[in-house]
Amino acid sequence: MIVNQKIMSLANKPIRRILPVMLMVAISMPGVVHAYGLVQAYQDALVNDAAIRSAKFENDAGIQNKRIGLSGLLPNVSANFSRSKNEAEFTRRDLFGRDDITRPNYNSNSASLTVRQPLLALDGVARFKQGIAQAQSSEALFASRQHELIVRLVATYVDLLFAADQLTLAVAQRDILAEQIRVNERLFAKGEGTRTDVLETQARLDIAEAQLVDARDTQGTARDALSAMVGRSVGVVDGLGGEFRPLPMEPADFEGWKALAMKNNQELQAQTFNVEVARQEVKRNRAGHFPRIDLVASYANSGSESISTVNQDSVIRSIGFQINIPLYAGGGVNASTDQATANFLRSKADYDGRADIVLTDLRRQYNLVVSSVARLEALGKAVESARLLVIATQQSIKGGVRINLDLLNSRAQFYAAQRDLAQARYNYLQSYIRLRAGAGLLNSADLTQLGAYFVATR
Repeated sequence: MIVNQKIMSLANKPIRRILPVMLMVAISMPGVVHAYGLVQAYQDALVNDAAIRSAKFENDAGIQNKRIGLSGLLPNVSANFSRSKNEAEFTRRDLFGRDDITRPNYNSNSASLTVRQPLLALDGVARFKQGIAQAQSSEALFASRQHELIVRLVATYVDLLFAADQLTLAVAQRDILAEQIRVNERLFAKGEGTRTDVLETQARLDIAEAQLVDARDTQGTARDALSAMVGRSVGVVDGLGGEFRPLPMEPADFEGWKALAMKNNQELQAQTFNVEVARQEVKRNRAGHFPRIDLVASYANSGSESISTVNQDSVIRSIGFQINIPLYAGGGVNASTDQATANFLRSKADYDGRADIVLTDLRRQYNLVVSSVARLEALGKAVESARLLVIATQQSIKGGVRINLDLLNSRAQFYAAQRDLAQARYNYLQSYIRLRAGAGLLNSADLTQLGAYFVATR
């Protein structure tokens, strides 16, 4: 009634003035819980997650390799300027053996500008191509880190939901044992039970209380983990909705997913670029056997540059070619080339190893997604059977056939079936996300599609 009066009192006020108040009224209305959704968590994690921020800076540094490699093929311009004060001493001996000493003081200065443009620099060409491959590898790795963020976020998010499910089951089990001990005590008071029954139930109740504490701690830890990822305190989160339909499998067979992974997986792409980096490193070291040709142009202006040119100014302009022909470097060029060749072969082996790991995990996630469909259907039937058992037990209690303890047991069975079904759904969603990530297809649209499974808690 108070809320209705507040809303009616705002009817004649300007919209700009009432919007903030309406928002506060909406928040204060009972029965409405503003939960934290998966998509919002992803948006916060993109900004606040430490791992993705580190990956972003790593990528920013990595893409500079392209510019660094290009710099070796562009002109190199240098300028020099010097000015100094000189004090000299000359001794001249005449025909009679007498020394004539003069001490001239003068200032000298010089300035020069030199431009060097590589014309034939095979090491520079290799370094340029190497820089491009390094930048591409960095971008592919960053895309892979973004996929990992989605996978980690979904895992952390559903861990929190599953911890809540575990807590619900722990509460139900505690309540069952609490009711059981009351029944045992009544029976013992009537002489129909034993003290041993009471003590055994009490021991189980104590264990259930400890398990309940552990469940609360697990939920708190899961909440803290999600809060650390998103950079804010997390309260109530969206939970799974009642209706759950498996996502379509496109392509339907594993070979199709394998082909997509070999083409689009960002880790494999990064490893391919690393192979190219190693190949260019071989060429860069081998270039130590070949000549280098530079176009060199310079301009120099000097005054009183030496004692013999005191009070003389000179300007020199020059342009020409400089050829550097390596003859022998102590075997260092051959050794560095052999070393680079070995690293190149190692990078190819690393690619094969990474491909095996990616495809093995892809196969595992594909099998989990496929098998989860049948498992979800079976667990759905188990939940429905447990729900019907609760209803039947309630009817039996009304007829005097069952007691309240039987109802608690049936509810615990129902909660356990719901928990198992929820866990199977969580595992299915995680496997589906990992399958998409392994194939290199995962993006924010997939997360939005996944977020539709979760609804605000009421």
